Amino acid sequence: MGCHIQPDSVSRCYPANQAPCKGQCDRSSDVSGTSVFDVGLDSPNNMGMAVGLAVGSLLAHFFAKVHIRDTAKVLIILSISFLLVAAEDALTTAITFSALIAIMFIGIGLQKKRAVVAKRLSVKYGKLWAAAEVFLFVLMGATVNIGYLGKVGAKALLLIVGALVFRMLGVFVCLLGTSLSKKERLFAMMAYTPKATVQAAIGGIPLALGFVCGDTVLTVAVLAIVLTAPLGAFAMDLSYKKLLKKG
Repeated sequence: MGCHIQPDSVSRCYPANQAPCKGQCDRSSDVSGTSVFDVGLDSPNNMGMAVGLAVGSLLAHFFAKVHIRDTAKVLIILSISFLLVAAEDALTTAITFSALIAIMFIGIGLQKKRAVVAKRLSVKYGKLWAAAEVFLFVLMGATVNIGYLGKVGAKALLLIVGALVFRMLGVFVCLLGTSLSKKERLFAMMAYTPKATVQAAIGGIPLALGFVCGDTVLTVAVLAIVLTAPLGAFAMDLSYKKLLKKG
């Protein structure tokens, strides 16, 4: 794991094989010489959005011209998704992109151009997810080091509670000015407390990249799932009849 220091900026540590190129570091440390256009290009998230929207639009055009089964469409999108992930890992240039963001925006692009097709494909992916989520959580459970629970303990619990409080406040602010009643807003705030899928999907990435904090991050992610998923589900099941009204 190599540590790359950016003078007059922020010190960041990267795995040796994930270190940003020198040109990128130079631009980040010299803010005065960087244009907004350069910042946009250097942002993996922005590039991921652009790539995803472009691919999604092309797929929408292709599906409009070529009539194939929805199963084949799902396989095509899956293949492109795997290629994007491989491309992200293989790129060593200054300009890169986030494959996961790109994959998400493929769906958004497809939704904008071919909403009917996107709706049918979401049903297909829902069936795939029923099996995939089992593998995801089993893999996470097999990777976590239970011994780290004693090390993170109260600090991790405090972090999770604090994050949930800010998460609920964020939902509250987003719902200001809407037609929802106070009870409906309260239910929406509780509905956003369970945390599981995202934590399971990305909690093990630091460990896989070789970061020293990898075990700690994964353990906190598992702890967040174990605490928030059942508590949030119980809270919604016990309160929806009191807080929500039909039609």
